[in-house]
Amino acid sequence: MTTEATAAPLQDTVLGGSRPYAPSLTPLREVVRAANRGFLGATLLRFGIAPYLLLVDVLALAAGVSLAAGLTGGLLVFCLATIWFNSGAALYRSRLTLSILDQAPDIAVRALAAAAVASAVGLVVGAGDAVAPLFTAAGGYVGAAVVLRATVFTAVRAARRHGLIEHPTLVLGAGHVGRQIVSALVEHPEYGLRPIGFLDSDPLLSDDERPAPLLGGTESLADVILETGARDVVIAFSSQPSSAMVDIIRTCDRLRCELFIVPRLFELHDRSGHDVEAVWGMPLLRMREAPFRRVSWRLKRVVDVAVAGLSLVALSPVFLACALGVRREGGPGVLFRQTRVGLDGRAFELLKFRSMRPVDNAESATLWSIADDDRIGPIGRLLRASSLDELPQLWNVLRGDMSIVGPRPERPHFVDQFATTFPRYMARHRVPCGMTGWAQIHGLRGDTSVADRARFDNYYIENWSLWLDLKIVARTINVVLTGKGR
Repeated sequence: MTTEATAAPLQDTVLGGSRPYAPSLTPLREVVRAANRGFLGATLLRFGIAPYLLLVDVLALAAGVSLAAGLTGGLLVFCLATIWFNSGAALYRSRLTLSILDQAPDIAVRALAAAAVASAVGLVVGAGDAVAPLFTAAGGYVGAAVVLRATVFTAVRAARRHGLIEHPTLVLGAGHVGRQIVSALVEHPEYGLRPIGFLDSDPLLSDDERPAPLLGGTESLADVILETGARDVVIAFSSQPSSAMVDIIRTCDRLRCELFIVPRLFELHDRSGHDVEAVWGMPLLRMREAPFRRVSWRLKRVVDVAVAGLSLVALSPVFLACALGVRREGGPGVLFRQTRVGLDGRAFELLKFRSMRPVDNAESATLWSIADDDRIGPIGRLLRASSLDELPQLWNVLRGDMSIVGPRPERPHFVDQFATTFPRYMARHRVPCGMTGWAQIHGLRGDTSVADRARFDNYYIENWSLWLDLKIVARTINVVLTGKGR
């Protein structure tokens, strides 16, 4: 959970500023903290249900393998494939409704698929006689997994009903749908969500009609989350227009809250799928976890450090040649330093090879484009055309100011302008800025549409993956070598 010390820049980044709200929530905060106090809440449930389900699968695999003729290479492949297939089916994620009957078909299908993969590997390496033990192991695993997972689910439901597991939950929308959600959660604690209040700038229900207190307007979401320690947010047709809900959703991501949305026309909504939950017959869409909250996001930083460090060493002759060229053309001072805005609106000093010498710091901070400036000499134009002037930013990446791939950082003067002019511009700062990005490989650099850049950058953030980063790097190389993107 983000601390109050870091709340201000985060709120400014996501919601465009912190807004006070009337009710005092100090007593409510103590109630929330008391509900999650103790050894059970602090230790056993720290990482949720996932570690226990993984342990259950390991035990079930051991039981299945014990039915086969000893541990062989094929059985090892089967075990690894089973865990891999299960992770892709969201079988280790906590759900509001825990039912082994819902999961049993997925478990069986993926176990059989894992056995088929292991059998194919066995046939390739000449171990075709191991096919029968593999499917025996699959059957044993499915039976054991169903029994063990059912036991875990029963224990979790009991813990929820007795208040040992409960997530403080905010409901956005003090209307009839919001009242149904809150009433269902109060009457059925086995879902694990304990409503602590509504947020709505224009509540439809009066004080007497609301089953939970009104804690403020929708714009107070970040403040209320920080004050109460809320862990889940349910959006239930609030008074806010749909366009404003985008910022609200992103606030939940930055504050590490789970987000559920009551879909429009929910009476007709398909309730199948891994991202659909249900609260007493009411469908809820669980929003996908933001990329920067996933384990794979940590690998991004590892890749950044490795690539930047190796590149600084491997390209040292290129650095030397660029430095000598800049020194000869423009005199002392081969590096150009400029303040840029990065993650969560924090400023840092960006490094580039100098392609021209600005008149003063004011010109450096406020001049939008120098592409056609006649003060740029031949060396400077070569560096800019080949993007070699950007190489010193590898040091920024190594320091943690930037990433290899991400939204391009802008100067504070222009960030202040764009934040008030272009919707969603500040949402670009949810992740570290980068040397190259999704917008740049589509030709959005220099004197191009800022609105388009913001849209492309936010698309990158919402759809991030390590493969997308690799794709952007490959296309960046193509842009640099050919002078155009594809």
